[in-house]
Parts: sequence; structure tokens; C-alpha cells
Amino acid sequence: MKKTATLTFSDGSPSIELPIEQGTYGKPVIDIRALAAQGYFTHDPGFTATSSCNSAITYIDGDEGLLYYRGYPIEELAYKSDYMEVSYLLLHGELPTAEQKMAFVQSIRHHTMLHDQMENVFRGFRRDAHPMAVMVSVTGAMSAFYHEDMNIFDPKQREIVAHRLIAKVPTVAAWSFKYNEGQPFVYPQNRMSYAENFMHMMFSTPCEPYEPNPVLARALDRIFILHADHEQNASTSTVRLAGSSGANPYACMASGMASLWGPLHGGANEAVLKMLDEMGDISRIPEFIARAKDKSSGFRLMGFGHRVYKNMDPRARIIRETCYEVLDELDLRDDPQFKMAMELERIAMEDEYFISRKLYPNVDFYSGIIFRAMGIPTSMFTAMFALARTAGWVAQWNEMLSDPAHKIGRPRQIYTGSTRREFVPMDRRGA
Repeated sequence: MKKTATLTFSDGSPSIELPIEQGTYGKPVIDIRALAAQGYFTHDPGFTATSSCNSAITYIDGDEGLLYYRGYPIEELAYKSDYMEVSYLLLHGELPTAEQKMAFVQSIRHHTMLHDQMENVFRGFRRDAHPMAVMVSVTGAMSAFYHEDMNIFDPKQREIVAHRLIAKVPTVAAWSFKYNEGQPFVYPQNRMSYAENFMHMMFSTPCEPYEPNPVLARALDRIFILHADHEQNASTSTVRLAGSSGANPYACMASGMASLWGPLHGGANEAVLKMLDEMGDISRIPEFIARAKDKSSGFRLMGFGHRVYKNMDPRARIIRETCYEVLDELDLRDDPQFKMAMELERIAMEDEYFISRKLYPNVDFYSGIIFRAMGIPTSMFTAMFALARTAGWVAQWNEMLSDPAHKIGRPRQIYTGSTRREFVPMDRRGA
């Protein structure tokens, strides 16, 4: 027998029976759609208590510190899989066979180049333009290059779009960096792995050969896996909301990038490095710890705690280990800034104030350190996040359009403006 909830009104209006839905995991959800027929809506700023869709892609349990992609724990995927396999999993729901993976990788490689005229889009920006501004614009501009009678309700055409985006966004990200640096664009090398190819486009020049460091390439691939999807966060919800209108998918992905750019979302790891720069020296850590504990200071220790996870972020455990691997490979354990970061981590992990509030170092704390160690500037940090999250965005967009019950997004509001007013002619205003 299906459970229901009864909504009773204090003014004597008839009660309303609301069905209770239960997913594979997670808390029960009250289906409130029947309220609209009775003239009521719910109010939930930030949508923190509202389910907007059914999804079989990602599951998070913040209290227990769990993150599953299609039922697979993130720990297993990070250590046993690679980003291409995880991208296939997010899109198709199952891990690929050897033949399926080979075909998928070949398809991605087929789409890595950008249309030659897209160079003109890059060259329209100032050289000091933020890489995310360039990425948002260039990704949106793809809708002008790949618009040929697209039928987004055709699964095969959606698959082509997904492959194009997963393949081309690394090229867009790398070229955004190159343009910012005043260096020539480097074309993709399809003989390389996904992460190696991105490193090649970022760091190689026509002057000399470049071979990606395999330890760093594996670390980057692992970071891409950890950031590939994260349930209905702000940017994913933006992609779904834009896509619900039937908008061009490239424009939808650009809208997700724009949302991700915010410092409360994808810009968090950049904020960590800015905080470390502000500290300047390991001797000032106690001062910053004290400021974080003082509620009146308005200071927040960046890279600690998470809105969703009330336990340690499962991705943070993995990326912490990866961070040390990268620092060892590059012989940076004794670098002053990295020593400062590691000391801040140690103090916070031992301090009762942070432990009792479950303010553990999160994935943004470590990813920023890894990126800087690899020579990736802070302005590119959010671009790296967008690159990794593209697989999740296209999987969520594809899932939404596959659902026959999907509708255009249309949130409600509580109107708090003026009541009806009469128009006053200009000559009588202020009289």
C-alpha cells in the first residue's frame, strides 16, 4: 500500500491527500503537484527541500559521506576506472564492454577538433579575458556551428551532441588558456589519452616536443572523475532548466558553465588559493584559524566544510591522496605555500572546533593545490571544473529529454510588491 501524507488547514478548508514517493535510496518525497489544483503552492528558497526530477544518474548521502555514479561508489571508480569509462557510464547507465569502450573513445577522438572558423570567435576577445568568459561564449557559439535541423528528441542525435561536447570542451578550455597567455593554439593529439591530450594542448608549444607526465595525467584523470557529476547542484539544475524549454544543447551547456563560474560553486578552489596568498606565511595560520572561529569577523576558512556533506566529502579522501602523489612527483613537499596548506589541513583536522562542526577539508581545498602544483593558473581552475562536469551535464540533459513526463521548468513565487495602482501622468507626479 502506497503511503500518503495529509495536509490539514487551520481555517477549516478540506484536507488534501498527497502521495509519498520513495527512491532507491534517500529520504521519502511528498508529491505536492495536487496542491496546485487546490490553489496552493509551496515556498522553498534555494530549492533545498524540493525534488525537481527523477534521476538514475547520481546519488549522494551527505550524512554518511556517500557518492555513487549509477550505483558505483566514487572510490571504486576513481581507483579502478578512467574518465572515458565513467563518461560512458553516466551517459548509458552501465559500464562499457571492451568493444563499447573502444568505440566510445574513438568517437570522442573523432570530435576533438574545433571548426576552423571558431578561431575567429576566440580572437574577438581581449587577451586578458577570463578563461571562463571565453569558455561560456565559445561553447554557446557552437550552437551556430552545429544547428543543422537538430532533433533533440532523437536519441541518436543526442548521443552525437554528447560526444561532441565531451570531446570539444577540453579543446575550448585549453585554447582559452593559450589565448590568455598569448601563445599559439595547439591542436589535439588523438593518440593520447583524454587527460594527456588536454595537458598537451595546455602546455606544449611548437618550439619543442612535449610528453605528459604519466603521474600528473593520472591525477588529472582522477580529478575529472571526481567532478564528473554531483546530483542536482546549481549548474546541473541550470542545464536542466534551460534544456526543459527545448533550447539548443550547446547553449544549455554554456548556461551551466555560467552558473558554475560563481564563487559559491565552481570558483571555490580558486578562493582557497587566494586565501593562502593572503596568509602569506605559515606563522599566520593561528591568526586565520582564530578569525574563522570568531563569528563577528565575517571571515570564512575556504576549502573546509560542504553544503551537502555533513561527514567528510568522499571525494576529499581520494583527492587528498592524489595531492600528495603530485607533490611528491614534483618534489614540492617543501614549497613554502604547499607546506602552509598542509599545516592548515593538519590543524583543522585536529582542532575540536572544526571536528565538532564537521568542517573537514573538501575537494576544493586539494584540487586547487594540485592545479597550482601542475602549473595551471588560478584563472583556469573553474574551467577545469567545467571540463570535468561536461559529462555529467550532457548525461543529465539526455536523461531529462528521455523522460516522457518532463515539462518546461516554471518555478512559482510569493509576490511581495505593490497592490494595484492607478497610472499617474508625468505632470502630476511628485505634486
